[in-house]
Amino acid sequence: MSDAAGRRPGQERLEEELSELLTAGEMKDDDRERKERELISPRYEIRTQTQLDPIVEETRLYREMAEEIDDRYDDYMQKAQPRTPKNPDGSAD
Repeated sequence: MSDAAGRRPGQERLEEELSELLTAGEMKDDDRERKERELISPRYEIRTQTQLDPIVEETRLYREMAEEIDDRYDDYMQKAQPRTPKNPDGSAD
């Protein structure tokens, strides 16, 4: 089945008009420079190290509220470090 067979009457004309509107005219220099800058990949990544894994914490919260239908996060939870509450002096309970 071709694309033309599934189209409604006039849809092809509308698509052509939309294509012309989107491609017609010159881009402003400011827009062009901004788009070019966005295309350049960054040289550096910013990574943050956290004490807690947000996926593990959210999964624990959800499991407290409801039971999961499937066990899709079990492997991830087993690989994650078990949560051990620490006292203010740094020792575990």
